[in-house]
Amino acid sequence: MKLGIVGLPNVGKSTLFNAITQAGAESANYPFCTIEPNVGVVSVPDERLEQLAKIYDSKKIVPTYIEFYDIAGLVRGASKGEGLGNKFLSHIREVESIVHVVRCFEDENITHVDGGVDPLRDIETINLELIFSDIDLIERRLQKTTKLAKTDKSLSSEVEVLQKVLAVLEDG
Repeated sequence: MKLGIVGLPNVGKSTLFNAITQAGAESANYPFCTIEPNVGVVSVPDERLEQLAKIYDSKKIVPTYIEFYDIAGLVRGASKGEGLGNKFLSHIREVESIVHVVRCFEDENITHVDGGVDPLRDIETINLELIFSDIDLIERRLQKTTKLAKTDKSLSSEVEVLQKVLAVLEDG
């Protein structure tokens, strides 16, 4: 499983990444300390797997693992290219699930990109940027698929699904 750690700059994404993976990625008090994603792999211990290996006399045990991606901080307007917007969004598309890190502590020594700590605002910022990015992707796919569906009727059901998804995203 590929799991992306996302959030605004300076909320603790790299700190969490390092705590989970023991990778030692740079973590600093300035926006965009992380540009390219840091990647760490952690195996997931499972006693059941070991018990099954004993029962079936397995010679090799292959544990499950999780790939963690420490993704650069997202800022308001990322879906329109602000900050590392498009780069961030392309990295987040590569993961299967996200962990959203939100800053809920005051510390005058750690800057906040929006000037002050407001967890609800920060959650909304990330969610909206992800929705705007999804809308853009769906609109482009819908345009392409609609054009292709004129000659390939098997694509008409995909067009319908894309239209429904777009409507849900636009309605919030």
